[in-house]
Amino acid sequence: MSQTWLTTSASALGRGIERGEIDPVELTETYLAAIDVNPFADRIYARTTPDRARAEAHAAAARASAGTRRSLLDGVPISWKDLFDTAGVATEAGTALLKGRIPTKDARVLENASQAGLICLGKTHMTELAFSGLGLNPITATPPCVNDHGAVSGGSSSGAATSVAFGLAAAGIGSDTGGSVRIPSAWNDLVGLKTTSGRLSLEGVVPLATKFDTVGPLCRSVEDAAQLLAVMEGGKVADLSGATLEGVHLAVLNTIALDDLRSDPARGFEQAVAKLAEAGAKITHIDLAEVAEAMAMSAVLFAPEGYAVWGDLIEANPDLMFDRVRVRFESGRDVSAIDYIAASKALDEYRARYAASTAGYDAVILPSAPIMPPNAARLLSEPEFFDAENLLALRNTRIGNLMGLTALTLPTGVPSTGIILQTGPGTEERLLRLGAAAHQALT
Repeated sequence: MSQTWLTTSASALGRGIERGEIDPVELTETYLAAIDVNPFADRIYARTTPDRARAEAHAAAARASAGTRRSLLDGVPISWKDLFDTAGVATEAGTALLKGRIPTKDARVLENASQAGLICLGKTHMTELAFSGLGLNPITATPPCVNDHGAVSGGSSSGAATSVAFGLAAAGIGSDTGGSVRIPSAWNDLVGLKTTSGRLSLEGVVPLATKFDTVGPLCRSVEDAAQLLAVMEGGKVADLSGATLEGVHLAVLNTIALDDLRSDPARGFEQAVAKLAEAGAKITHIDLAEVAEAMAMSAVLFAPEGYAVWGDLIEANPDLMFDRVRVRFESGRDVSAIDYIAASKALDEYRARYAASTAGYDAVILPSAPIMPPNAARLLSEPEFFDAENLLALRNTRIGNLMGLTALTLPTGVPSTGIILQTGPGTEERLLRLGAAAHQALT
């Protein structure tokens, strides 16, 4: 068994299987063995699915031998955030409120991935009901950041990111409502794709705020992100060949996104922008009032959706939740329908203005997060610190959710910092081509 497989991209593993150099069964056993011995495994995986993984691996090996592989990633083992339904396996979304919840069928995106031959290693820990960007969960488990084991890994797809960063999955699948794919990807030096709302099915996905909920991969390369998007959608893989930054026009978003950056995120972003310019991109700074106006309405838009879904269950069992997450849900309780509808209508206007203001640029870029991963013990002991850091963690990523965009975070080279490229809704293929060229320039 080769330990180098544990740090190899999912696409490269798939090519190894295609060439007959990697046996899917041996590959899967390598990952299962790594999970067994990793000291953080119980903080990363909520539960593993070894029987399913082995059965899928044997089927993938048979297809490889017969020359009937279903996709490049056929036979590659990945992890799934614990809000994707898995038939016969508990799916609890990181909360005691859903303890013992066992779905009877797979989520649609998991079903599609399985049909393409991907292997399910298990379900990863997450923030309760996906409503925090930090990844702190004293109810189930808090995965550590790969660069600082005393710090949180980012949320809410905390285990999805760390399963990859610690070499316990070739890629992870998470969800992003306000930054939950991009924050843990950035803090663990991964590539993370936030898809356009509605692009990937939410059937069988435990909801938070369906107006903003999206599904996306956390992985080692932009190619992996493109492959995973295609298999979850059951569609065609984006063509990344010949991607270049020559002649590309990128806009740095000044509004809010550059405010109060801490030293490492600022350094990482500045270095990344310089490298993109060296690779041929033209860089322009822009100010967008509509971003500030939309951000001011966040509390009226996100929390009421979450409370509408989970309020009755939370009110019936308040002591089962971590209080800082429960308070976030409860903040949506008293928002009036009039205010919510007015904010939703205004958001449509802001989105149209944003689209018009950015139409002349190939992508808008910004730091993935203004802060570094905070210390887990301090977050747990200081409620005001938790609240302040959580809002800061999600500040920049939330812009993409509010504007209805697709967005890609890439590692800058400074540990636990990322740069986001975001483009208009439904433009994942164009974004991934830009991202492939940008990632090459940054590495």
